[in-house]
Amino acid sequence: MKAVIVTEPGDPSKMTIGEVPAPEPGVDEVRIRVHATALNRADTFQRRGHYPPPEGESEILGLEMAGIVEETGDGVVDWSEGDRVFALLGGGGYAEEVVVHKDLLMAIPPGMSMTDAAAVPEVFLTAYQALHWLGRLDSATRVLVHAGASGVGTAALQLVRSAGATAIATASAGKHDVCRKYGADDVVDYRNEDFVEAVDDWTDRRGVDLIIDFIGAPYFQKNVSSLAVDGIIVQLATLGGATVESVSLRDLMAKRVHLKASTLRSRSRAYKVRLTEEFAAHALPLFIDGDLEPVIDSVMDWTEVSSAHKRMENNENAGKIVLRVVD
Repeated sequence: MKAVIVTEPGDPSKMTIGEVPAPEPGVDEVRIRVHATALNRADTFQRRGHYPPPEGESEILGLEMAGIVEETGDGVVDWSEGDRVFALLGGGGYAEEVVVHKDLLMAIPPGMSMTDAAAVPEVFLTAYQALHWLGRLDSATRVLVHAGASGVGTAALQLVRSAGATAIATASAGKHDVCRKYGADDVVDYRNEDFVEAVDDWTDRRGVDLIIDFIGAPYFQKNVSSLAVDGIIVQLATLGGATVESVSLRDLMAKRVHLKASTLRSRSRAYKVRLTEEFAAHALPLFIDGDLEPVIDSVMDWTEVSSAHKRMENNENAGKIVLRVVD
């Protein structure tokens, strides 16, 4: 089969489409003909050699896909050839075919296109886990979502809105309308405004109950300042740096801060299955109703994968960049 190959760690030009062995499904696995996949920051880190896949996962880039079932293992009874499915992956999405454990698959909602479906799994499962499993989201929760126009950011804002809660987001000025469209009650221009002051104003100085953060060290102290008592910080990435030089434990104790750091790719299969099943039961119907929707920045042919990576690394996208594998 054909797949995107990273010829050597480095910039986007180090990717090309070449021939690799096709995967064979095991007893409890399903082989999918990939119609579309989507970019995630983790793909760019892996391409540069900084984020290897977990043991046993494909070394091919790509953490999500949408496609058609082509073959099922002998232990698979819930899926059949021709089913339209999508899934979170440990790797392998940038390819014509991928093998997925049967319990990690979700049926694509009626009326949803392959390109839209490919934009859902990674960002919505990540946001759902962060908000509901780690952040204890309910209708009274006040949420600060950093990088609000990103894939996970727009997914998180929609899930906050669907829960009846409220959110303030950070984003560059040109992306404020996107954040408001998908659920932000207020938006802060992180380049020219102080989000701590904005949170104080927005909450009448009470602080937010939950912060979803991808930036890391540069925002840590300001995040603590923005929290209400018993507030939760869910740390999903460290795009701005991983080391905080000085932390006052008294500041954390004064607010009884809960810091929860999480990754999803390295979680056990059992964890991902539970998350997938809960998301499919509670959130997928909302896509049918129109309460949730994939946020697409652009759709490119997968032969343009280098340009797609450049767009993401230049922070030009608002929402997901999707790669179309099948026309």
